[in-house]
Amino acid sequence: MKKSKIVLTLGLVAALSFTAGKPCSAAVTVGGENGWQFSTDGIVDIFSYYDSTSKAQGGNHEALSLLDNGSTTAYNQRFGMGVGLLPSVIAFNVKAPTTNGVDSSVRVGIYPSLSNAAAGTGGNGAGNNHFSTGPNIDFREFFYTAKGAYGELLAGKALNLYQGQNILTDMTLLTVGVVGGPGNSVTLGHIGSGYLYAGFGPQIRYTTPDLAGIKLAVEVGEPYNITADTGKTNSPRVESELSYASTFGGTSVHAWLDGMYQTAPRSNTATMRAGANDESIGGAYGASVGFGGLNLLVSGYGGRGLGMVSTQDGATFGAIPTEDATGCTRLYWGGLLQATYKLTPTVTAGVNYGQSRQEQGQAETTIILKNAESGTANVVYNFNKFTQFIAEYTYAQDTWQDGAKQHSNMVALCTMFYW
Repeated sequence: MKKSKIVLTLGLVAALSFTAGKPCSAAVTVGGENGWQFSTDGIVDIFSYYDSTSKAQGGNHEALSLLDNGSTTAYNQRFGMGVGLLPSVIAFNVKAPTTNGVDSSVRVGIYPSLSNAAAGTGGNGAGNNHFSTGPNIDFREFFYTAKGAYGELLAGKALNLYQGQNILTDMTLLTVGVVGGPGNSVTLGHIGSGYLYAGFGPQIRYTTPDLAGIKLAVEVGEPYNITADTGKTNSPRVESELSYASTFGGTSVHAWLDGMYQTAPRSNTATMRAGANDESIGGAYGASVGFGGLNLLVSGYGGRGLGMVSTQDGATFGAIPTEDATGCTRLYWGGLLQATYKLTPTVTAGVNYGQSRQEQGQAETTIILKNAESGTANVVYNFNKFTQFIAEYTYAQDTWQDGAKQHSNMVALCTMFYW
């Protein structure tokens, strides 16, 4: 480069652009006379948290609880250090010269967990092994985009559309929420208690141009096993999102409607419905309104064959199948309510509550989890444009179909640095 410059531009992780209370959204960009640009953005976050969780339900109860206690005889208390729902991240962006009115760029996002862990466990203080210092690195983003008057094409690995906005608009995205078990590399926020984890997957996506605040996006993604009896994945997973964003004077409005569909044949050796088709179908929605420092949010989802942790996880978590005893996919639904308020130019307070539910199927003998719910209250202090401090409390409770319960109290303190 014959000549370089460093400028501040809007370009932090896409997840941050919808989050209240963030201190800044900047990237460091270096450009040259030939039109190419290189930029980097990221976060370093570290949380300390304490959780106290009642004993787990044993016997014939489905072992689905995400709360931090596998013992059926005693409470569990744990102090931990690690990242929150969103790990620390360093991202690199390369932008090509604008050609024929098209802006093309590549993004690589590297998300490391910061905890030491016992070998093979993968995170958040799982084994108190201070010699295990190898990072748990997650390449969640690796894609290119081409944007012009026709809209935008994305190809590569990125956050999936279905329920993507549900997680991005949750205030616990940048905090802790539900801690979860010690084997997790991140915390859970409201995953499994308000929305499902959208996941990052290989995809090709088209998004229309902005039409008076309205956009439509369609994604063709990697198919998943819908149930444990899925025989083969011979059809793509299709996701879509219709969104709207605008401002009216001092009021901002953001709304979205998502859809997801995939079909897959069951194995010919399946005990129930052998050779028939499984379908995974879901809808999701959300709307937020902001005015005078106050932001209100409602979001939700519903569908069949979805799972209780991440979208279409029935074949991943054998103990929590997305099909009932007759081989039919279950009905799932849930939602999240949230309010945040900017108390001062540097202090924001927030509260939210979320719940996820699954319906009991026919001829089932296992007592399945009926619902998982959690509520969070936090205070965010922006020390400056790139440093943030957070104090947070979360209460979570799981309830089974027979009324049995498990609950947890969690407290967290955090500091974050953005660039």
